[in-house]
Amino acid sequence: MAIGFQFIIITLFSLFSAPSLTFAFVPILPRFPSSAVSAELKQRSHSSQNGLYRTKFFTQILDHFNFNPQSNHTFQQRYLINDTFWGGAKNNAPIFVYTGNEGNIEWFTQNTGFMFENAPSFQALLVFIEHRFYGKSIPFGGNKTVAYANTSTLGYLSSTQALADYATLIIDLKKNLSATDSPVVVFGGSYGGMLAAWFRMKYPHVAIGALASSAPILHFMGLVSPDIFNNIITQDFRSESENCYKVIKGSWDLIDDTANKPGGMELLRKTFRICKSDDFGPGSLEGWLRAAWIYTAMTDYPTPSNFLNPLPAYPVKKMCEAIDSSVTGNNRLAKLHAAASVYYNYTGKARCFDLDDNSDPHDLGGWQWQACTEMIMPVGGSNKESIFPEYEWSYEARASWCDFFYNVQPRPHWITTEFGGHAIERVLKRSASNIIFFNGLRDPWSGGGVLKTISKTLVAIVAKKGAHHVDLRFSSKEDPQWLKDVRKLEVNIIASWISQYHQDLQSNS
Repeated sequence: MAIGFQFIIITLFSLFSAPSLTFAFVPILPRFPSSAVSAELKQRSHSSQNGLYRTKFFTQILDHFNFNPQSNHTFQQRYLINDTFWGGAKNNAPIFVYTGNEGNIEWFTQNTGFMFENAPSFQALLVFIEHRFYGKSIPFGGNKTVAYANTSTLGYLSSTQALADYATLIIDLKKNLSATDSPVVVFGGSYGGMLAAWFRMKYPHVAIGALASSAPILHFMGLVSPDIFNNIITQDFRSESENCYKVIKGSWDLIDDTANKPGGMELLRKTFRICKSDDFGPGSLEGWLRAAWIYTAMTDYPTPSNFLNPLPAYPVKKMCEAIDSSVTGNNRLAKLHAAASVYYNYTGKARCFDLDDNSDPHDLGGWQWQACTEMIMPVGGSNKESIFPEYEWSYEARASWCDFFYNVQPRPHWITTEFGGHAIERVLKRSASNIIFFNGLRDPWSGGGVLKTISKTLVAIVAKKGAHHVDLRFSSKEDPQWLKDVRKLEVNIIASWISQYHQDLQSNS
C-alpha cells in the first residue's frame, strides 16, 4: 500500500491543505489520501444508508445578483438532512444548519458529531448544505469540466453566492415544512465557520445565531501578519521538545546538503521510503514534510482521530517523541522519517510513500479559484525562530500565478469590504449579535480568529490546548475536561438564543 501525496507548483492553499510557499520553495497543494474517512463514523456504523442522513437536492439559481439571461440558469445543490429528533413545525422546533466548506459535504458531515449529539436535547432538525462547485453541487449540468473551464463559468464560485444559496435553500425548506417560525442556528468549521459567522451578519432574518469554529475571518491582508501561521506551528513543536524543534528547523539544510552529495538522492529515497516510481527531488520531499508538520499541528487533537489521516492522540507530542527517541541514534534523517510516519503511516500499512498521487478524494480543487479571487489569506514570511526557512509572502507572486493560470486578477480587499474585519470589536459590537467564535490556540489558523469576547452575545471561546474545530468533533470518553467544558458552554449559549427567540415569538403573537 502506498500513501499518496500531490505537489502542484502554485501559490495557493485550502484551509484544509498546506499553505502556499514562494516559488523558491516549490509551492504545494497537498491532497488527502483516500483513506481519510471518519473513524468516528466507522465506530458508530453511521452512513447515509442506515440513518445518519438522507441525501436531497435543491434546484438552486446560478446567479443571485444579476438579471441577465444566464442568471436564470439553475443547478442541483446537494444537502443532507436528518429529522430523527426534530420536534416538528407545530412546536417551532429549531433547525441546525451546517454551512458547507470547500469540499464534499459528506466529509464534513461525518466529522461534525457536535450537531448530531446535541440534536436530541434540542429536538433539532439537522441540515448540511454543500457549497456550490464542490462535491455533487456542480453547476452547468453537473459537468465539472464545463463548470471549471474558465472565468466565465468559475465566476459564479464565490462566498457571497454561496451564502445566498444557503439563505435561499433554508427559506424554501422552512416554507415546505410549514416551519416558518422555527429558529435556525448555523454551524461551521474553518472556511465553513467563516461562512457561518458571515451568514449571521448578512442574513440575521434567516439565522438567529452562529457557532463559528476555527473561523479565521481576520486572516486577510492588512489585518494579521503573514508570519502568524508558521509561528504557531513552530510554538506547537517547540513546546513539546527543544530538540524536536531544532531537528525540524535544521532539516531543510540537511536535506539539501544530502541531495547534493554523490548518492544522496538514493539515500533520501531509501531513508524516507519513497516509492521507486517517483521522480522526486529535495523540493518535493521538503514539501511532503512541511505538509506533515502543518496538518499535524492543525489536528493536534487530544484523542485519536481520522479526519485527515489516522492519527494518535496528541500527534505533535508523538512526532517529537519519535524524533527524541534513542532508537534512531544520531541519524537525523531517520528521525525525520519516524516523525513524518506518525502522520502518513500511523497504521503501519504503507510500504512506501507516493509523492505523485493526483487524487482529490474530497473535491477541494475549486479552492484554487477562490484563492485567486477573493480569499487572499497571507501565509508565509517566517522569522529566524521558525521551523520553516525564511521566505516572504508575496501578493505579487500570487497575482502573477493567478493571471497565468486563470487570467484573473485577485481582489485582495474584497472580503474585508464585503464582511468587515478592521476594528472588528468596535464594529460588531454595534452591528451584530449571537455568534460564538471558538479557537484552539494550537491551531495555526487561530492567529486569524476572533480571540476576545466582544459583547454578551458575541462570545469568544479560546482553548489553550485546542486544535482545528475540535469542539465540533464527535465526543469521546477520552475527551479532557476542558473540551467537555467548551462544548457545555456552547450548548448553553445556543439554548439561551433559542429560549430568547421563543420568548420574543410569544410576546409578539
